[in-house]
Amino acid sequence: MRVLITSLAVEAHFNNTVPLAWALRAAGHEVHFASHPALTGTITDAGLVAVPVGTDHTHHDLVRDLGAELTGFYRDIDVTGDRGGGYRELKGANTLLTATFYAQANNDSMVDELVDYARFWRPDLIVWEPFTFAGAVAARATGAAHARLLWGPDLFLRTRRMFRQQNAELPEERRDDALEEWLSWTLDRFGCSFDEEVVTGQWNIDQMPPSVRLDLGRPSVPMRYVPYNGPSVVPHWLRTPPDRPRVCLTLGITSRDLPYPNMVSLDQLFEAVAGLDAEIVATFDAGQLAGATRLPDNVRATDFVPLQALLPTCTAVVHHGGVGTWSTAAVCGVPQLVVAGMWDNVYRARRLAERGAGIFLPPDELTPAALRDGLEQLLTKPSFREEAHLLRTEIEAEPSPAAAVPAIAELTARHRSRPSRS
Repeated sequence: MRVLITSLAVEAHFNNTVPLAWALRAAGHEVHFASHPALTGTITDAGLVAVPVGTDHTHHDLVRDLGAELTGFYRDIDVTGDRGGGYRELKGANTLLTATFYAQANNDSMVDELVDYARFWRPDLIVWEPFTFAGAVAARATGAAHARLLWGPDLFLRTRRMFRQQNAELPEERRDDALEEWLSWTLDRFGCSFDEEVVTGQWNIDQMPPSVRLDLGRPSVPMRYVPYNGPSVVPHWLRTPPDRPRVCLTLGITSRDLPYPNMVSLDQLFEAVAGLDAEIVATFDAGQLAGATRLPDNVRATDFVPLQALLPTCTAVVHHGGVGTWSTAAVCGVPQLVVAGMWDNVYRARRLAERGAGIFLPPDELTPAALRDGLEQLLTKPSFREEAHLLRTEIEAEPSPAAAVPAIAELTARHRSRPSRS
């Protein structure tokens, strides 16, 4: 079969799609990857066929221009549902995210050219990461089957359902769904109509371990998370086993490229680990390090080390909660201290802490003393390592990307609305 995978041009979102793309190729299927032109080099570096579509989106520029006014709102969105926000909060999030994120990342030229390419190449299946709704539009316009590739627990869909339920209880003249309106206008350009399947996909491909996954009753293919860090080289110093506990400090790759202010002060991080009897490997580039006033003697600062090579040598990791770092640490069985304050990062950090495989430290509780105390717990209490190993075992029991391919092919045959080319 022919599979078209699509993602907005954010490297961290793209990286989560690569193992499945490789698995489909290895099984003999044709795979093309479509995104904004800015991602083309990243796609080809992964050994995949790139299809640049449209013009680059302007979401990053919008975040940079609006600054804290917008990023503060993003961070206040409660996708966990813990605050029990009412309709006003849910509607505000739906409206602003549609205007500033979804419609920006899926700009008209990108959607139009993706549909044109899908009409030309005629894929049997379109796989799209959860915010690249252009994939669902292209599938609807061409009769291809389509699936969302989840890189985290499906908090978006849970929040979406809460909003739609409360929206439906209002008088018809007061109902307002910005996401549905934007997608309806977009689909109308191709002679198609909106239904909720354009938001949910026909099924999910879910990379979260069962204890973190959200079961929302949607058809789903479970798939083991496999780390991919982009083009990587193992440094020579990493080949020598550490003579004391090694701790990784990282803020992920997205913080290097996007204009979001860091949730964590580097000076606070370095103050917390200074003098600790451990080797600290800080994966920060020059731009990030520019914000630090001093580098403790026990800190090795390095621009980039592939996490799948570094983390197996570590006793603990301190990070921001991003899905790539969280999942790679889970795959490696490493206890985590997560300083998370935004979206699904908070949910994963809490689930990790609840099962005893790590510690969740909200940003408003972050002090050097609290950070050091949490890190010392991870380094000295065996229970954290034991629970992290159990989480790794849970992940290893899930089907590999290669093992998930037959189920994906079966669902594709069931859902596409035109005959296969093969």
